[in-house]
Amino acid sequence: MSTQFLYVPLALFMRLYRKLWLRVCLYAIGSLLVAVVGPWSAKLLPDSVSMTLPSSAVMPILTILASSMLAVSTFSLNVMVSAHRAAAQNTTPRVHRLLLEDTTTQSVLAIFIGAFVYALTSIVLTQMGFYTSEALLALMGVTVLIVALVIGAILRWIEHLSTLGSHDDTLALVRNRTQARFKTYRKKPAFGALPMTDAVVMPDICTDIVAPRSGYIQLLDVHGLSGATPDRSTTYILHVPGQHVLKGTVLAQVSGNHSDAILSTIQSHFTLGDQRSFEQDPLLGLQILSEIASRALSPGINDPGTAIQVINTLTTVLWEASHIEPEPPETCVQNIVVSALSGVDILDTAFSAIARDGASLAEVQTTLQTALIALKTSPDIDMSDAAQKLLERFRSNCPT
Repeated sequence: MSTQFLYVPLALFMRLYRKLWLRVCLYAIGSLLVAVVGPWSAKLLPDSVSMTLPSSAVMPILTILASSMLAVSTFSLNVMVSAHRAAAQNTTPRVHRLLLEDTTTQSVLAIFIGAFVYALTSIVLTQMGFYTSEALLALMGVTVLIVALVIGAILRWIEHLSTLGSHDDTLALVRNRTQARFKTYRKKPAFGALPMTDAVVMPDICTDIVAPRSGYIQLLDVHGLSGATPDRSTTYILHVPGQHVLKGTVLAQVSGNHSDAILSTIQSHFTLGDQRSFEQDPLLGLQILSEIASRALSPGINDPGTAIQVINTLTTVLWEASHIEPEPPETCVQNIVVSALSGVDILDTAFSAIARDGASLAEVQTTLQTALIALKTSPDIDMSDAAQKLLERFRSNCPT
C-alpha cells in the first residue's frame, strides 16, 4: 500500500521535530517527571535492601549538578549562537536555518537543561521533605544515571564543537541536504503527479485556485489535491514549491466549473510561508551552494578555491541525480498535472551567479566550463541540452 499520502503530514511533523524548543521542553518535562515519580521506585527494591540515605548525602550532588548545568547551558547557547553567526557571515545567511536543525546540538542542550530542571526540582522536593529515606536512596541512583548522561553529552558536545560552524562542516551540511532533496526530486519530478509537457492540452473551461496570501509555496500535497479534485476533473498546478506568489495569484486551475467549497478544499493543500523550505524545493540547496561560492568570490574575501570546491560539489550532485530514472507515468496520480522544472532552470540556479562573479578569474571559468562539458554527457537529455546552452552563453560572456 502506498504511503505517499503521508508525505506532507510527515514533513510538517519533522519540521516541528527539528525545533530546538520542542526537544528542550520534552527533556525538561521528562526530567520533572523523573524527579517526582522516580524515587517512588524504591518500593520496587527487594526487602533485603535495607539501606537508607539522609538528605545530606544527596543534596551536595544535586546542588553541584544544578549550578553547573545552568552555567554549561548558558555557555553552550552562547557558543551555538556565535558558531551560527560565523557560519552565516562566512557562507550565506540561508545556512542558519539548516544549522538550527542540527540534532546533535539540540540533544546536548536538551540534556543540559533537563539535568538542570531535574536537579532543581529534586532540591526543592528534598527541602520540602517530599522524599522518604528509602526514596532518597532511589533518588541517589537516578542522580548517578543523570550525571553519567551529562558526562556523555559533554564528551559528545566537545567533539561536535570541533567542527560546528566551520566552513567545511557547513558546506557538507548543505551538500548532503541538497543531494538528498535532489535525488527525491529526480524520482518524482512532478511530486508524484503527471508532469506538464507540451502534449498536455488544458481544457477551455477551468476554475482558478488563487493564493490566499503572499509568500513562498513550501509544500504541495499532491495526494490531498487528488482526493479533493472532483471526479472527471483534473487540477493543473501552475506554481511549484520554491516559487514566490502574491495574494490572488492563480496557483492552479481545475477543469470545469466548481463551487467555492471545493475550491477552498483544494486551496488548503497548498502550504505557503514567508521563507523557502527544503522539503519539496529542489532549487533551494543549489541556490545556497551558489551563494556560498559568490560570497567567496567577493572582493572582500577573494577565495576562488571555495568557489571551485562548490562548482565541483554542484556538478557531483547534478551528475549523480541525472542517472536516476523518474517514476513511470502509470504510478503517478492521474488527475493532477504539475509544471516541472526545466534543465535550464536547474543549471541556471546552480551556475549563473558563479559565472558572473568569477568572470575575471581564469581558474573559476575553467572549472565551470569543465563542469558543463561533463554535464553535456549526462544521460538526461534535458540537462545535457541545458548544459550546452549555458556553456555557449558563458563562453560568449567570458573575457578572452
